Amino acid sequence: MSFVIKEISDHIAVLIINRPEALNAMNDKVVSDLEMAVQSCIGDDNVGVVILTGAGDKAFVAGADIKKMQSMGPEDALAFGQSGQKMTLTIENSPKPVIAAVNGFALGGGCEISMACHIRVASESALFGQPEVLLGILPGWGGTQRLPRLVGPGMANEIITTGRMVTALEAKSIGLVNYVVAPNELMNKCFKIANQILKNGPEAVAQSLHCIRKGASVSREEGLAIEVENFSKLFGTDEAKEGLNAFVGKRKPKFRGNA
Repeated sequence: MSFVIKEISDHIAVLIINRPEALNAMNDKVVSDLEMAVQSCIGDDNVGVVILTGAGDKAFVAGADIKKMQSMGPEDALAFGQSGQKMTLTIENSPKPVIAAVNGFALGGGCEISMACHIRVASESALFGQPEVLLGILPGWGGTQRLPRLVGPGMANEIITTGRMVTALEAKSIGLVNYVVAPNELMNKCFKIANQILKNGPEAVAQSLHCIRKGASVSREEGLAIEVENFSKLFGTDEAKEGLNAFVGKRKPKFRGNA
C-alpha cells in the first residue's frame, strides 16, 4: 500500500501524502512512495503539472518521523538524510512544475519538501518552520540551502537557529510562499495556476525551469549562456513553430492536442 494517493485529470496530477494519523510525517516508506509518485508523473505524457498536498486539514507534512530518528546513529542518519535529499531533488528537478498546496503544518522535512516545489500556495492556517535545532539536530533535506535562496541569508539564519514557526502571512511577506488563501480556496487556487501553465508550451516551461534552476548556482554570465542556448534550441521544435504561427494567425496554439 502506498502512502501517496495519485489522481490525474485534465493533465493535472494531484499527489496526496496520506498518513494523516501521523500528520503525514515522513518515514522511509513515505519518502520512497513520494519519490516514486513524482517520478511516475514526470514520465507520464498525460501529466503537465503536479499539485502536492497532505491528507486531512491539519498538516501538509509535519516533519520527519521523530520516533524513527530517535533510534538513529550517524550512519542511519546519513542514509535517511540522503534519501530525503534525493526525493526533494526529484521534485526540484522535475521538468513539470510542482505546486505545493500547503494545507497546515509544513515543519522540518515538510518545509523542505514545500521549498523543493516550484510554486507554493498556503492556506491561511499553514505554519512553516525548521525546528530541528530544538531537537539538537539540523535540517538535513535541503533546508540550510533552499531557505536562504528563497528568503535571504539573514532571515534564514533566524528561522533555522531559533526553530520558530512562521505563519502563512509572514511566509508570504518574506517570499517563502507565492499566495495565501482561505482554506476552502487552496486547491482551487492551485488548479487555477496549473491551468494557466497548461496553456503554454510544455517544453518551453520545462526549459524555463531548467534555466532558472541552473542559473541559481552559477555566475550571471554563465546563467545567461545557459539561457540563450536553450532559447535558441527551442526554435528548432514543433512547439515553437506552433506557438509563433498561432500568434501570427491570431488563434490559440495547440500545444497538447487540444483546441
